Amino acid sequence: MTTILPPLPRIMHLSARAIGVLLAGALLLVALVAVRAQIEGDRGIQPRAQSTDIEVGEIEVDVTADTAQEAREKGWTEAARLAWEKLEGPEISDGQLNSMVAGILIERESIGPKRYIATLGVVFDRQRAGGMVGRGSQAKRSAPMLMLPVLNEGGVYTMFESRTEWQRAWAEANFGSSPVDYVRPSGAGGESLLLTYGQTGRRSRVWWRNILDQFGASDVLVAIAEVTRQYPGGPVEANFVARYGPNNAYLGSFRLKAANDAAIPAMYEQAVARFDQIYSKALADGRLSPDPTLGRQTLSLSPEWRAALDQLRAKNQAQADAASGASRSSSSSGSGEGAATPSPMPTETAAPVPTVTYVVQFASPDGAAFDAALGSVRGTPGVGAASVSSTAIGGTSVMRVTYTGDLSALAAALRARGWNVTQGPSALSITR
Repeated sequence: MTTILPPLPRIMHLSARAIGVLLAGALLLVALVAVRAQIEGDRGIQPRAQSTDIEVGEIEVDVTADTAQEAREKGWTEAARLAWEKLEGPEISDGQLNSMVAGILIERESIGPKRYIATLGVVFDRQRAGGMVGRGSQAKRSAPMLMLPVLNEGGVYTMFESRTEWQRAWAEANFGSSPVDYVRPSGAGGESLLLTYGQTGRRSRVWWRNILDQFGASDVLVAIAEVTRQYPGGPVEANFVARYGPNNAYLGSFRLKAANDAAIPAMYEQAVARFDQIYSKALADGRLSPDPTLGRQTLSLSPEWRAALDQLRAKNQAQADAASGASRSSSSSGSGEGAATPSPMPTETAAPVPTVTYVVQFASPDGAAFDAALGSVRGTPGVGAASVSSTAIGGTSVMRVTYTGDLSALAAALRARGWNVTQGPSALSITR
C-alpha cells in the first residue's frame, strides 16, 4: 500500500518564514522596551538652584552650655566666627557678624544635655559681606561650561545611565560664589543617551557644537572619579581627574579616601569643592577660555591688515575714478565742443536680500559623512548658520540652514559644491 506524504519542504519553508517574522517582531519589541527603559528609568537628579551668597562648609564646633538649646546657639555663633576667619574677613562685632549670616547648614550634629558637637556650613549674604571679604561682583566669570561627571567603578565608566552619588554631589553643590559658570544637566530623559562617557573621547567639533548648543554652553568640563575598594565594607580610595575641552586636556588630579561606603557622599562633596578650586585657578591663569573651534565667532583682522586693506581699496577706487574721468573726457572731445555733458542717471537702491531659514535633508550613513555634509553646507557662500535638528546615523538627517536668498539660489549654491539637489516646495534634499 502506497502512502502519499504531504509536501514537507513547503511546510518547513512556511514555518521558517513564520518563525523568522516572529523572531524579528520579538527582537524589535525588546529593542523598543530597552530604549524606553533607558530613557524612562530611575535616573536624573535636578541640579540645585544657584545662589550668589557666600557659603563656607566643613566648620567643626564642640561647645558646652547650661542647656542643650544654649549649647546649640553657642555652637552656631562660634561656627559663624570660624567661617568668617576662614574667609579672612576683618575684625567686626558679633552683632554685625550675625546680621550678615543668611543661614546655617547642618552637615552633622550631635546634641547632648549640655554639649553640642556638629559640622556646620555658614551662608553669608553677599550684598552685606561680599565687599568685606574681597569677593565682590568684579570677580572674573567664565563662559558657560557644560559639566560632565564621570564615575569609574569596577572598570565601568558611567555618567547619567543611572543615579550615582557622584552625580548627586555635583547636582546638589552650590556654586553661586564660584567664578566658574557650571551648566549641569539633570541626566533625565534623552540626556542619558546623548551624554555618555564615549562622548568625552570625541574630537569632532560638529558633534560637540550640536551638544553645547542644546545646553547653551560654550565649552565642556569633565570631572572623573575612579573608585577602588580594598574589600567589601572596607576603605574606599578614589582618584579624581579634572579635564577640559573637546581635546580632553588635563588640568589636575588628586586622591581622597573614605573609611567605608557610608563616608563616600562626604568624600564626594569634598572632591567637588577641590574640582571647583582647580577650575577656578585654571580660569584665573587664562587656561579656561572656550575653544575657538567650537564657536561661530566672526573673523577679526589685526589693525595692520585692516590698514593695508583700506589702502588697497583706496588705490583701486582712485584707479577706477581715473579711468572713468578719462572715458568721460574722450567721449566729450569726440562729440564736439557744443555737445552737452549728459547728466548722470539716477540709480535705484537695490532692495536688501532677505535671510531665510530652510530645511535641508541629507544622507548620513556614518559619522564621517555627517561631519562632511554639515561642514560643506556651512561653508557654502551665503549660508549664515546650519544647525542639526534631527540626527540619524545610517539614515537621513535634517538640518536647518539660514541663507541669504531664496530656495532656488541655495539649491544652485549647493550644486556648485558638488551636491545632487532635489528641490521641494519649501525644503531641499541633498546627496552625493
